[in-house]
Amino acid sequence: MKQLMILLFSVAIISCAKDQELRIFDNTDSELWDYYAAFEDEALKRGIEIDLNSHQLTSNISNISEDGVVGTCQFHFNNPNEITIDQNFWNNASELIKEMVVFHELGHCVLFRGHLEDFDNQGTCLSIMNSGLAECRVRYNVNNREAYLNELFLAE
Repeated sequence: MKQLMILLFSVAIISCAKDQELRIFDNTDSELWDYYAAFEDEALKRGIEIDLNSHQLTSNISNISEDGVVGTCQFHFNNPNEITIDQNFWNNASELIKEMVVFHELGHCVLFRGHLEDFDNQGTCLSIMNSGLAECRVRYNVNNREAYLNELFLAE
């Protein structure tokens, strides 16, 4: 009986490990991997297949010296595009806000989205692709996340 319980427990752990398969993204800071996997998953939920490794991005978390900038996407003609997320921001942000900023930068570097400054009559930004300079507030939360992601991937 004890051996059967050990076997069942081992199978359960292996099954969970397969469900939680670690996806590795080349030239990307490992702290970003879960967010990159989530970006691919969210795109796929909307019928868009994205393989971030095929984009050959370079992505890191390091200091950004420009005031008020928490992330950048730099386009390079002869080299892969580069995403940088500010280290201080990363150390202090919630998981949901980290996701929003990473998705915003991937929106630039992978989806080739520009900034969208539209907002509703309550001053809420209609896209996570806003510049942060507009007169709107992003209210990205668990209640409206799907709407923001639909707009990001489907421009709805």
